[in-house]
Amino acid sequence: MGRILDPRSCSGLAGGVGSAVLVARLVLADLRRHRLQAALLTLAVTVATATMALGLSLGGVTDALYEQTRAATAGPDVVALSGDPGPAVPSILAALAEETEVAAHHGPYRIVYATLTTRDAVSSPVVVHGFAERPGPVNRPLVTSGAWVRSGGTVLERGFATALGAGVGDRVTIAGRSYPVVGIAVTAATSVYPGAAQIGPGGGPVDYSGLAWMTRADAKALAASRDLPVTLAMDLDLRDPAATEAFAEAHQLSGARITFHTWQFRAERDLAILRVSRPILVVGAWLLSLLAVTGVGALAAGRAVEQTRRAGLLKAVGATPGLIAAVLLAEYLALALAGEAAGLALARLTVPAIASPTASRIGDAAGPGVATVVAATVLAVAVAVLSTLRPTLRALRTATVTALSAPVHEPRHRPRLTALSALLPTPLLLGLRLTARRPGRAVLQAWSTATTVIALVALVSMHVQRPRGYGLDGSGALPNLRDVHDRRLMLAVTLLLILLAVANTVTFTWTTAMESRATMAIARTLGATPGQIAAGLSFAQLLPALPGAVLGVPLGVGLLSLFAARNAVDPPAFWLYGAAVVAVLATAALTALPARLAARRPVSQALSAEAT
Repeated sequence: MGRILDPRSCSGLAGGVGSAVLVARLVLADLRRHRLQAALLTLAVTVATATMALGLSLGGVTDALYEQTRAATAGPDVVALSGDPGPAVPSILAALAEETEVAAHHGPYRIVYATLTTRDAVSSPVVVHGFAERPGPVNRPLVTSGAWVRSGGTVLERGFATALGAGVGDRVTIAGRSYPVVGIAVTAATSVYPGAAQIGPGGGPVDYSGLAWMTRADAKALAASRDLPVTLAMDLDLRDPAATEAFAEAHQLSGARITFHTWQFRAERDLAILRVSRPILVVGAWLLSLLAVTGVGALAAGRAVEQTRRAGLLKAVGATPGLIAAVLLAEYLALALAGEAAGLALARLTVPAIASPTASRIGDAAGPGVATVVAATVLAVAVAVLSTLRPTLRALRTATVTALSAPVHEPRHRPRLTALSALLPTPLLLGLRLTARRPGRAVLQAWSTATTVIALVALVSMHVQRPRGYGLDGSGALPNLRDVHDRRLMLAVTLLLILLAVANTVTFTWTTAMESRATMAIARTLGATPGQIAAGLSFAQLLPALPGAVLGVPLGVGLLSLFAARNAVDPPAFWLYGAAVVAVLATAALTALPARLAARRPVSQALSAEAT
């Protein structure tokens, strides 16, 4: 214990060395002695802040990608659509372009509802826009590969082409006719794939659809050849882009059934594909944070005696309570802020792929905003403070003489409990007594297990859902991108939770073994075998893990009910409780190695280490 603090390093208290320099020296010295704890705290804060930053940044990043695509493609402020077959519809739409609020327009143009099939026999609904070979001032799709439409050819929207696996030079069949793919393009006039339909045939229900462009003549011939449904559309740029809602309301009653889609509506629809992703990340971040507090708090509690003695040494050389608190908290705070910086950097690198699961938008995804950085900082500081507050307060409140003497705390004598526990097998007896002496740590272990089960329940519940595919008639030939994206996110968050839970379980076992080495050594002298000692240490973690696993099932189900769709399928009960059983068995396996290593320590060495 004499290496905890060298009093000579505090000579600066009476000299010219400032308090900040002293704190920095003590923190660096402590970090060198506790590298594993430092790595655990940094890792925990990194994954928690990265997950939270991703969840909070999705909306802003999606809006930014839409705005960049809109600027690059002259996206319209309003799209007016009508599925009425009457002859007056073209003139009514054309009249909208003459309104004083309109600065520029494109159309009317045909939207033909058809079916597209690739050479690999993958079929999907498709809407075909009939465009001029020279795009106008509004709604100019940006060609990212190949060329723009020409007679006899088609251009595919990039998100749709990516899902199909089609490229320039391939051939696709639309409504029975074969067309070469002459280009790939993006547009901001429709929602991201598969939301190209905007309105269904005749203004009816909308199905998942891709987007293709043809010349006006080819689109007209396509519709006539199979008598396909057609919607007429008009793209409008307003003099005041913010007045789209007022414009739409003023022209609702125009003699035909017209649907207006504003640019604000399309931006909101882009977020629909991330409807489940955001709660997965935000809720996952809070669960990761709680696990981080649990694990680091257990390590801090295991160092309580060391920190108390350290505080006593600082008091003995004249340190103030404020300086002592700064020394004890600065280490954790510095590591937490380092973890936050790493988490924000990680979020910046991964946010483009998470915020845009389709290839329908272009542009650079901005990093986390100011509000996200502030939230991540609050989270990191909270993890550091909550993990170390209790040991720090205990060290500050302990008198100098008491702190330096490090007295042994005699356990409470409970005759009835002692009599009952004496009837138990030796491993269970040892595990029960270790658990009873550390009720706070038992609660932390139970919560760590419950958090793991919550994640497993969410993963199982998502697995049993059967989403509608993007292929023809809901076929799974084209997978549901939102479901695939959400499942990957859920798997990633679950793996991170399991990683921290594993680290916590090993930490709990090893910390308990180190704190109880004298007790276990005495048990060895009374006849307990190393195997019984190892089993007792494992039981000390399994006893709180059992109620935690059982409680995690209803907590997971209740948490999912807040975000589940109304038609969500409930997983079988035995699947849910099977996840709890897996968590308990994993706890038993994880505690075996550190418990066995601790139990093999010689009795004389353990007792002599405790005496010193």
